[in-house]
Amino acid sequence: MIAYPLSPEIRFSACAAQVFRKTIPLLGALLLWIIAVHAQPATGPHPDDPNARVIEGVSNTTVFGLGQSIKIVGSVKEGAIAFGGDVIVEGSVDGDVAAIGGSVIQREGSRIGGDVIVLGGLYHHGKAAPGRDPQSVTIMYAGYEDELRHVMREPFSLVTPRFTAAFFGIRLLAILFWFVISLALTAAMPNTVSRAVARLQLTSLRVALIGLLGAFVITVGVVVCLLVLPEVVGVMLSILASLLVLVAMLFGRVVIAAATGRWLQRRFLPRLQSESLTLLLGVAFWVVLASLPYVWPIVIGGMTVVSLGLALTARYRINWKKTSPEKL
Repeated sequence: MIAYPLSPEIRFSACAAQVFRKTIPLLGALLLWIIAVHAQPATGPHPDDPNARVIEGVSNTTVFGLGQSIKIVGSVKEGAIAFGGDVIVEGSVDGDVAAIGGSVIQREGSRIGGDVIVLGGLYHHGKAAPGRDPQSVTIMYAGYEDELRHVMREPFSLVTPRFTAAFFGIRLLAILFWFVISLALTAAMPNTVSRAVARLQLTSLRVALIGLLGAFVITVGVVVCLLVLPEVVGVMLSILASLLVLVAMLFGRVVIAAATGRWLQRRFLPRLQSESLTLLLGVAFWVVLASLPYVWPIVIGGMTVVSLGLALTARYRINWKKTSPEKL
């Protein structure tokens, strides 16, 4: 019986299948651990914020709490919203009550005439039925209250992440996630990814300029469609544009990781022959670079522009090589 050698694509697909079987359980276990530890809502009685701003008397406007809690003991004719704090209602609020990065606490005997919206915290009320309008609704997402509260009170913390166990766990999860996605896309479209890598290595500046122009055209086009065209048509075109950007970011990030991994392999690990490990190097490099304080917005923006440029030029055979002076 004659044994024929396997092609590189088949060997890479077999290697990818083995990596999938090993990384998928680890990816799922890490994801469940992060969700279980950091997305659990607080239980038990919610203590009042001693630094809450007290609203007394009658207020005819919407009451805001920016980075602090608000305590309403009087009457508010409009609504109340707190960013990074709680809304404690002991009097009456005719409009909606919302808390982002906090909780809504309604004491017995108080009244809320509108909807209750809570993002990050919980909606606490007394044992008896709360004083609410029967037609009002309650929208609540419980989880990550401390993180949202910290972001609302210190917005610049977004560009200066805290190096905690959760931070490193999420980055490890991101490395595994993008590694699996990169393996799948590279195995499914090896020729397309290879051409895109070669195009990026030859003229990355031209690809970035095309992506920047494409991002500008898409943004302006979506705004014009929403303002000029009928609402249904404008929304549909906006959804299509968003899908285009998402697919471009997915494809472009894989190509960028593959090109970076090959460069790192040639530069520092010339004896490394594993395509999977080379791809893992590129993925890890960009995840780490996108986690640096103050730098990650620039990195994400640059990757988005380059990814859009790669997607817009993926189906066209363009002469990316420069013409030598002898041929002129």
